[in-house]
Amino acid sequence: MQHDWLEPLHHAPGMRAVDAWAIEQEGVPSLQLMEAAGAAVAAEVRAAAPAGPVLVVCGKGNNGGDGLVAARLLAETGFAVEVLLLWPAAELSDDAAENLKRLPLEAREVGADGIAEALNGAGLVVDAVFGTGFEGVARSPALEAIRAMNECGAPIVAADVASGVNASSGAVEGAAVHAGSTVTFHSAKLGHRIAPGKRMTGRLTVADIGIPPGAPGPVNNGEISRRVLERLPHRDEGSTKFTSGSVLVVGGSRGLTGAVALCATAAIRAGAGYATAAVPAPLEPILEAKLTEVMTRGLPADGAGFSADAAAALTDLGEGMDAMVLGPGMGGADGAVHLARRLAPEVAAPLVLDADGLNAHSGALPRLARRAEPTVITPHAGELGRLLRQSSGQINAERLESARAAAIDGRCVVVLKGDDTLVVNGCDPDLPVAVNTISSPALATAGTGDVLAGTIGGLIARGLEPFEAACAAVFACARAGVRAADNIGGADSVIASDVIAALPWGLGA
Repeated sequence: MQHDWLEPLHHAPGMRAVDAWAIEQEGVPSLQLMEAAGAAVAAEVRAAAPAGPVLVVCGKGNNGGDGLVAARLLAETGFAVEVLLLWPAAELSDDAAENLKRLPLEAREVGADGIAEALNGAGLVVDAVFGTGFEGVARSPALEAIRAMNECGAPIVAADVASGVNASSGAVEGAAVHAGSTVTFHSAKLGHRIAPGKRMTGRLTVADIGIPPGAPGPVNNGEISRRVLERLPHRDEGSTKFTSGSVLVVGGSRGLTGAVALCATAAIRAGAGYATAAVPAPLEPILEAKLTEVMTRGLPADGAGFSADAAAALTDLGEGMDAMVLGPGMGGADGAVHLARRLAPEVAAPLVLDADGLNAHSGALPRLARRAEPTVITPHAGELGRLLRQSSGQINAERLESARAAAIDGRCVVVLKGDDTLVVNGCDPDLPVAVNTISSPALATAGTGDVLAGTIGGLIARGLEPFEAACAAVFACARAGVRAADNIGGADSVIASDVIAALPWGLGA
């Protein structure tokens, strides 16, 4: 299924296919593409107006060729330029070798031992070592070059992808260039938008290098655009609270009633016709006091947490609901864990599994794959690590592959939260990937995950299919976070209820 609200993000094989199509089928000379790529890099350098010489560090592949073109064009317009070759000139690719011949200055072969000294006094460095084809760990002499570029103190412009970053995933397995800006060609890549590669990219410019219209596009990999909000169904004059969708939020324990309140309020603010908060019975009076527009239901409890009998009581309550959110503030007591494990595989409605509902399934994601109805899980790195039996560090090192693994194991939609929130649809054999590119530091506060879960539940209840609902909710909550920060004068003071208040603006197409 194609999603026209995704702005394309290519991976490395996809870009190779685009280049091959342009060259072999459309007859565009490869040197012409390299010329345009180098010109785009040169334009970025000119805009930076470096105070000292421009040092272009070139690898032996076509990325090095892009750097050689940029060096020639900069020299021809009066810039002081020096070209540093990490490998012998005899090892350059054919197109790079041709551009070395065209260079109006002498390139210098430096290798691993000489690169650090050669960068002394640079006004700006162009990283043209590795392109989109790189994967794995940078080795000598590239390793020494990457370290030297990062340590020389000059601003860095990366050609296509910061060297050391996997363009297909954003993974950084070893050393990587920390660029201030990156000029990429034809289309942004997944590795530009997904951490840790995102943090190595700096400001990204996408340059048109003359790929003709009709080039092969990525299969459902892209940035979430505002167009996803156009997918939202809207109420009309015949709508009722019942036709607008219903959400059941199950959670809560002593000290964590706010999570349920935020989640349920977000669900109705996102447009659901009504929501019900199902909580341990002793906590119901607290939720009744907190919530005006949300109904409450007390369930069998053990102290101020759920008892083992609560699951049976939820079966009837969940009938007819259009979506369920399970887990906010539920806690890790035995009764809560039992409830989450029993209820999740059985509930006959689309399910959003969040917080302690996720933790109850640590190491047991395949249990969710048995569900008849769609499932959306909303972990941060720590929660996903517990689900996959990995550390949060491992998850953050390979965020895309981790999210994909969970999506496959659970046959679910995975929303891996972060500044680069990823949404992976494990219900689709193509495993489409959507990336949020709206940076919203305001969301770095307690309760915003509950708001996101409730928003997803509300949008599913309104009629969006789960992948679309998750993407729309991620996009809308990020926008709402930005709006909330503007409304109160700064991201540092935003609280989760401010984000709920800004949701109507965030959801506005």
